[in-house]
Amino acid sequence: MNIAHILTEQAAIRPDAPAIIERRHGRNRVTSFREMERASCRAATLLLSAGLRPGDRALVLQPMSSELYTAMIALFRLGLIAIFLDPSAGRGHIADCCSIAPPRALICSAKAQLLYMLPEIRRIHSKFVIGPALPGSIPWSRADRLDPVEMLHACDHSTPALITFTSGATGRPKAAMRTHSFLLAQHAAIERTIGLPAGTVDMATLPVFTLANLAAGLTSVIPDADIRSPGTVDPKPILAQIDSCRPTRIGASPAFLERIAEQCLAQSRGIPSVREIFTGGGPVFPRLFDKLRLIAPEAKLAAIYGSTEAEPIAEITLDDIAAEDRAAMSSGHGLLAGMPVSAIELRIIRDRCGLPAPNCSEPEFAAESMPVDSPGEIVVSGKHVLTGYLNGEGDSETKIRVDGTVWHRTGDTGYLDSSGRLWLLGRCSAVVSDDRGVLYPFAVECAAQNWPHVRRAALLSRSGERMLAVEAEPNAVIDVDGLQVALSWAQLERVIVVKRIPVDRRHNAKVDYVALDAML
Repeated sequence: MNIAHILTEQAAIRPDAPAIIERRHGRNRVTSFREMERASCRAATLLLSAGLRPGDRALVLQPMSSELYTAMIALFRLGLIAIFLDPSAGRGHIADCCSIAPPRALICSAKAQLLYMLPEIRRIHSKFVIGPALPGSIPWSRADRLDPVEMLHACDHSTPALITFTSGATGRPKAAMRTHSFLLAQHAAIERTIGLPAGTVDMATLPVFTLANLAAGLTSVIPDADIRSPGTVDPKPILAQIDSCRPTRIGASPAFLERIAEQCLAQSRGIPSVREIFTGGGPVFPRLFDKLRLIAPEAKLAAIYGSTEAEPIAEITLDDIAAEDRAAMSSGHGLLAGMPVSAIELRIIRDRCGLPAPNCSEPEFAAESMPVDSPGEIVVSGKHVLTGYLNGEGDSETKIRVDGTVWHRTGDTGYLDSSGRLWLLGRCSAVVSDDRGVLYPFAVECAAQNWPHVRRAALLSRSGERMLAVEAEPNAVIDVDGLQVALSWAQLERVIVVKRIPVDRRHNAKVDYVALDAML
């Protein structure tokens, strides 16, 4: 089935309900489900008029907006393949991605036309611009004068719909191709995990959540912020939006929510309309949960663990974390991620960091699997788990075939406890192994973040020394000596305070260990 079917059927069920609310020129602009449907049909006509046909790829460089989702639905309708890049990606990354999966069309904002200087962008056949267009480009507004096309391209389980890319931080980016059936399975997994009650108003900063909202009949409030850098957003206009639109749910990265929580605490205010907060895209330590509890005391607080290739994998709520779990996280047991979602199979296998894992039989795979409470690499399988990358690039390092079933290697270390809950221990590549044994990043970092005034922590080994870098909360001083004594079990040579610990560009929530090592 074409994913556009469930995205457009909401226009028949609740035509006048708001689908997207966004700030434009200082006012709320509301787009209904019927308006989204009509706009996507006219956009499909525009795309067809440019000669695009099923299977063609279109690179989309447009911030979260009603136009973004109108374009996405139009592409899905016609059997075109939407290519999305990390909004914080640099020009080199964009060039790499265009060479891996050359697009035939570009749909972009007026500002993104600056990228026309890149040869890979100049070579794109058809360029559509949302806003003032340069000569030679096709104004997206031209679709407003066209007759709508209501067709839905027939899709089977292998029809491609969407391509995104890994960051390429450790090498060439890998193209993650999602089919229409994959997106339907992912939507079902998200719906089962977090619930998507129609009519709910949700402030969504993560594109996959907004897509799920449109398919389920929720209203999405797009934050009045540049969410390409969630860790530096100005929280004041966002809080003004929350006050005016009164969302009952928020789905955002930990860094975004940290900014909201800090502003609320500075103003001694809360967000009383919000009854559910979901966060993911990076590790969610108990400290953030505690801040969110102060500003939304009645809200359900949940963290979703997943990856580009498998979202969601596990979920935990604040209420699921018992006092003994907090004590375990403070004493080196890692970060509790909760129960794996019902739509996924998860195992812990022997850690082979940097080495390919050979295909094997089920008995051989069982022999590689680790028992309860034993650390190893997290691997997953299921209908919403990516079984391969475009052209097979990266498959040998990240996929294991077990009697025909494909398992994805997450690159994360962890273990399952006796209750079947998943505990995270950090990236395989960041594990410290020396003559004193193995030390896992999250074991130390999670414990350190429970220490007063520690905003972020990062474990690394330099010249044979076990070192912990810590970043202080604003206007605070960390008791470094006391922290080192508290972490004596980790046998750290040094604890140092740095002004800023580098983080990933996408979510601003994961430690960039390579950048930190270079900085030090």
